[in-house]
Amino acid sequence: MELEKLKEIIADVLNVEVNDITEDTTFVDDLGADSLDIFQIIMGIEETFDIEIDNDDAEQIKNATNNN
Repeated sequence: MELEKLKEIIADVLNVEVNDITEDTTFVDDLGADSLDIFQIIMGIEETFDIEIDNDDAEQIKNATNNN
């Protein structure tokens, strides 16, 4: 269920369909995200999941499962 929530956040920020996002879809290369989009995705994740992502970790996030 968390992956679906995550995909909804990404889709909302980037104005794409949830079904267009897979575990391997990269924010920049596949979805055309820029640095502001990435920031908004991270903020959405932090608010939705009540967590804090530090800057070093945030810089490493490339896709929904961060497996690349």
